[in-house]
Amino acid sequence: MSEDIAALLREIRDNQREALQAQREHIRLYAGQLARIEGINDRAEAIQARANRSVKVVLRVAVPLLLLLILFMLWPYARYTFFLLAHR
Repeated sequence: MSEDIAALLREIRDNQREALQAQREHIRLYAGQLARIEGINDRAEAIQARANRSVKVVLRVAVPLLLLLILFMLWPYARYTFFLLAHR
């Protein structure tokens, strides 16, 4: 019976070693994935910053052009209205 207990303890020990080895492998894989994810996040932040700068430039150009376009579209209406008011 003590031989059975010793064999069982050896089997438990061996299983624990295998489990520890599997855990080490999972930790190694996790560390690799974590490094990859951090790199992806860094690239995404850089892309977002570049897009943010681009949007600011576009807005600084597009908004004045849009206002100018609206002004040009309203100009005939304003001329016609002022012409009618001046000749009453």
